[in-house]
Amino acid sequence: MAKLLSKINGPKDIKGLNVQQLDDLSQEIREYILNVVSENGGHLAPNLGVVELTLALHCVFDAPQDKLIWDVGHQTYTHKILTGRREQFKTLRQHEGISGFPRREESVYDCFNTGHGSTSISAALGMAKARDLNSENYHVVAIIGDGSLGGGMAYEALNNTGASGSRLIVVLNDNEMSINQSVGALAEHLLRLRTNPRYTKAKVNLESILSKMPNIGPSIGKTINKTKNILKYYIVPGILFEEMGFTYLGPIDGHNIDDLIYVLQRAKTINKPVLVHVITQKGKGYLPAEQNPDLFHGVGLFDLETGELSNNKSQTYTDIFGEELCAMASEDKNIVAITAAMADGTGLLEYSNRFKERFFDVGISEQHGVTFAAALAAAGKTPFVAIYSTFLQRAYDQIYHDVCIPKLPVIFAVDRAGIVGEDGATHQGLLDLSYLRQMPNMIVMAPKDGLELRKMLRAAPGMSAPVAIRYPKACSLSIPGDNLPIQLGKAEVLRQGDDLTIAACGSMVAIACQVAEILAEQGINATIINARFIAPLDVDTISKLTQKSGRLICVEEGIIAGGFGSACLENLKDYKFDIDIVALPKQFIPHGKRGMLLEKYGLSADIIAQRINLRWFGGKNG
Repeated sequence: MAKLLSKINGPKDIKGLNVQQLDDLSQEIREYILNVVSENGGHLAPNLGVVELTLALHCVFDAPQDKLIWDVGHQTYTHKILTGRREQFKTLRQHEGISGFPRREESVYDCFNTGHGSTSISAALGMAKARDLNSENYHVVAIIGDGSLGGGMAYEALNNTGASGSRLIVVLNDNEMSINQSVGALAEHLLRLRTNPRYTKAKVNLESILSKMPNIGPSIGKTINKTKNILKYYIVPGILFEEMGFTYLGPIDGHNIDDLIYVLQRAKTINKPVLVHVITQKGKGYLPAEQNPDLFHGVGLFDLETGELSNNKSQTYTDIFGEELCAMASEDKNIVAITAAMADGTGLLEYSNRFKERFFDVGISEQHGVTFAAALAAAGKTPFVAIYSTFLQRAYDQIYHDVCIPKLPVIFAVDRAGIVGEDGATHQGLLDLSYLRQMPNMIVMAPKDGLELRKMLRAAPGMSAPVAIRYPKACSLSIPGDNLPIQLGKAEVLRQGDDLTIAACGSMVAIACQVAEILAEQGINATIINARFIAPLDVDTISKLTQKSGRLICVEEGIIAGGFGSACLENLKDYKFDIDIVALPKQFIPHGKRGMLLEKYGLSADIIAQRINLRWFGGKNG
């Protein structure tokens, strides 16, 4: 391990280093991050961009007494390395290794759990108020990116924090990016600040001059004050933040450790909310990530020398969604697409290039995006809203209030449904079946394979109601089926047997087919139903095919509470069926590879077959 880094076992070990040593250490940390992420995958570009900023924060503040709260938390690799987890960092995102996000249970230096955007300022204000109520004396720092700052929750927190007058520091890490390019008026405002070198000097000079202007009579005094305010809007940087009650410092070079330490030390002395505007480069120090920061935002394995990503050539569900929506949009000019800062991740990059006028990236603002889509639907458009399952949770009330109650035909492409993998509890898409199924007027579908996803996308606009189509983070499959168009509320029968019925939805249909093959070798013949619809459920098909055996097992890649299996229990309660449910437990699923986690929680074909054999057939052939 590099010379300086091998001696860093905690933040205290960097406080005596000079600026040159800190610069050298920053390069050693970058090399270490690159080595680990190239082998484990992870959020590369965001972490390469904050190395110097993280070093400066730990030089100036005394964590864990001082609280460092990271927004999203996908940029905390340097923080973890500096806070006693240097050796553990090699286990990054591996099952039972360290998380890629801050976790209180992992370290006292992680004072607030996070994984979603726009939460840090709210959390910082809560920490600051608790400190004041307890008559304690420590600093609270929120580190937030310009992409997250565009989220509605961040605006709410800025408004509340500025009005509170509480002593805390917001560090705005401005790299012009969230995952893709930052969008919106705030992003443009920050661009003007970062590209005008006169701003920092102008603020000091202007305020110094204007503060010396005499008040000669009430009318002249009012005129002077009005003039001061007008001039400030044209010249003073960060006026938006100043008007909200913050002292604005910056913009400053986020890769100049000397300047960072100086400004952060100055911020510590100000007894009110402070916003420190830091300009960084996403992917700093690794040319492939500098040139393609969106591609290297979150990566799998890659070749460290060439920057070549280890891509699986198989088509994913996300790929199919993007491809099919482009084909549909070329045929229907009413189709529009909406995403929340995830154009590439949701498969909409090509769509955004081909249909610029009909593509809307709302930034990290899922609530706004859903209501925006509802209004587009009310005005006669056909909106497809592509958002990851875990992020769609943030817009629960908007789905219910603005889409479902008026029964507006908004179509939700719910990507990353089920087990997502190495990003852990904050990113697993476990709840969508449960929170969408319960909403009146909502149609919920899950395709068994890529072809069925295409058919569902084609069918959805004709259903004249809100529709959610959920699919996993996985390569698409090809499962033989009926090849008929999708009919509202109708399941598909893939196989018939007399001994039991297996009803599965989405990604679990393939597993159910494997289970049937295993059971057949044991002399047990199963019926396989591809449910297709979770709401409305095809009660008629499921009940008729279960009548003979009286045995039904429901299989889903979602949380057991309120999901597909619950729907079967509710709708088949008048039948004397023995019903079992295979689903994920009502608990937070940690990080790890998707296949391994499915097996761990009992969703592999072998484990389900064994469960069936033991429950109904005495395990004699198992």
